[in-house]
Amino acid sequence: MAQESVVTGVYDASSIQVLEGLSAVRKRPGMYIGSTDARGLHQLVNEVVDNSIDEVLAGACTDISVILHTDGTCTVIDNGRGIPVEEHPRYHKPALEIVMTILHAGSKFDKNTYKVSGGLHGVGVHVVNALSEWFDVKVRRNGHEYFQRYESGVPAAPLSILGPAAGTGTEQRFKPDSSIFETVVFDKETVERRLKELSFLNPAVTIQFKDERDGTGSTFHHAGGIAEFVQDLNAATNPLFPQPIYLHAKRDTTDIELALQYTDGYNDTTLAFVNNIHTIDGGTHVVGLRAALTRTLNDVARKKGFIKGDKEGLTGEDVREGLTCVLSVKVLEPQFEGQTKARLGNSEVKGQVESAVNEKLSDFLEEHPAVAQSLLVKAVQAAQAREAARKARELTRRKGLLDGGGLPGKLADCHSRNPAECELFIVEGDSAGGTAKQGRNREFQAILPLRGKILNVEKSRLDKMLQNEQIRNLIMAIGVGIGEELDLENLRYHKIILMTDADVDGSHIRTLLLTLFYRKMPALITEGRVFIAQAPLYRLQRGGRIEYAYSDEERDRVLTDMGGKGVGIQRYKGLGEMNADQLRDTTMAPGHRSLLKVTVEDALKANELFTVLMGEAVEPRRLYIQEHAVEVTNLDI
Repeated sequence: MAQESVVTGVYDASSIQVLEGLSAVRKRPGMYIGSTDARGLHQLVNEVVDNSIDEVLAGACTDISVILHTDGTCTVIDNGRGIPVEEHPRYHKPALEIVMTILHAGSKFDKNTYKVSGGLHGVGVHVVNALSEWFDVKVRRNGHEYFQRYESGVPAAPLSILGPAAGTGTEQRFKPDSSIFETVVFDKETVERRLKELSFLNPAVTIQFKDERDGTGSTFHHAGGIAEFVQDLNAATNPLFPQPIYLHAKRDTTDIELALQYTDGYNDTTLAFVNNIHTIDGGTHVVGLRAALTRTLNDVARKKGFIKGDKEGLTGEDVREGLTCVLSVKVLEPQFEGQTKARLGNSEVKGQVESAVNEKLSDFLEEHPAVAQSLLVKAVQAAQAREAARKARELTRRKGLLDGGGLPGKLADCHSRNPAECELFIVEGDSAGGTAKQGRNREFQAILPLRGKILNVEKSRLDKMLQNEQIRNLIMAIGVGIGEELDLENLRYHKIILMTDADVDGSHIRTLLLTLFYRKMPALITEGRVFIAQAPLYRLQRGGRIEYAYSDEERDRVLTDMGGKGVGIQRYKGLGEMNADQLRDTTMAPGHRSLLKVTVEDALKANELFTVLMGEAVEPRRLYIQEHAVEVTNLDI
């Protein structure tokens, strides 16, 4: 696996460099952590844990513990070197206090202390402190245990010595400020997923997790590193070869690790990290990886006779079909685009990754002809399917033009041609479609009814997918295209709303549609264009008073409020049972309806769920259903 880092330089008070004072964090927290919703809340945990991981990268830490307490606080403990507590030579305060209270103060700017770092360039722990009701820090260092408490980012008392202590390390406990965050309840699964991810990326560390709220806990240690990460991602698939390909190289100061494995599926799952930060939107390192894969497999394919003469080579789409890979690079001076670091911008990293992957992968395939054979057969089949898909696309376009404007005949379009105000309701069946057409606002609301269940794209190649009438209708109506041809500039509706029945069939159709969007039109989800309509389950009436309930619990509350006796209750089994005005007033009309925006807060979790629930492998799906059956509250049989 990758070589472990070693402790570099001296880590003491003089390592701490101050760039500017802490200001405006509590006033504009979104500027620093992205948002004040659940994602922003969990970013607090990530920032504190990332500081401990930076100690792992420096070779100074092997154990990290994360605890969620019953009082809503979180504790992070590590056995690193301990945050320096000595007086800062310039500011004449304990270095710990400077680290905790001054924005852009930290040792991450001093490359003698940390060669690479995933911390937010000094923004991290200062911001967590500023956005917490209180923050306690204990430091074991110099044979003593030191302590300081902060309240709303301000020291509550001077640094004190609790007593003698063996070893070194830092313990931090904080309580998020409920006046700033929309929610202050940590989600166990969100925290666990990030810790598990970090343990794959840092095979030298052991991470203990405990949730005192329910008494559960986990230990994460993966000596196999990112190769083991890929195996974990592919647990519910059928790999073409048993062991992932692992490549490790250095180019200048950039450390490059890649693990990849192909499956018999059709989707590309690429997770890319820079200094342990998940770059969801990719960047130059991903561009370099893709260029290297395409170039290398084309070279090998021509050498082995899979591509003859001047025939067209394999495209990037061909060589990534069925690919699962994890790319982890360590960059000395990373340049990220955006505060949340979703994309790497360093131009030099593209060439470094491309060169390293091309060299190492070429050597590997030369030494492992059986693996090379399986990859090339897969890619050539993908190329053949791509050609069939191209013909299907052309046929779809020709049919669209002949049918009039390239729009499906089932679509009841709206009058407005301004995409920013237009909405597309995708409904289940002609009955619900008819009701929706009557209840809509024709000016800006369009209706597209689907007949039956659409194709499961998790199990289908692109050419088969484009032969499906329902999917072709969707593609034509939405307008952006699919796959690498996707262009959001052509989006015809800025709100795409799934409006299905609240039963098993409706849930299945909704999942199939979300699978299509997630796999083939991901930008619709990442740009926040997909919504789920929340239709009522019950209509309650007593005299002239009418109330709607969206759950059994809400029905019971409304029933109690209305007096119980003499209340008529209607249970909607489907949207088609509602009158047009009822559907309009409860589910479609802005200002009265409730829409649930579809987001991909954790792409890894979404990928796993779609693979397990919609993929070919039966056993993982059976185990998932058994494990989660206890969570079912409404079973429609």
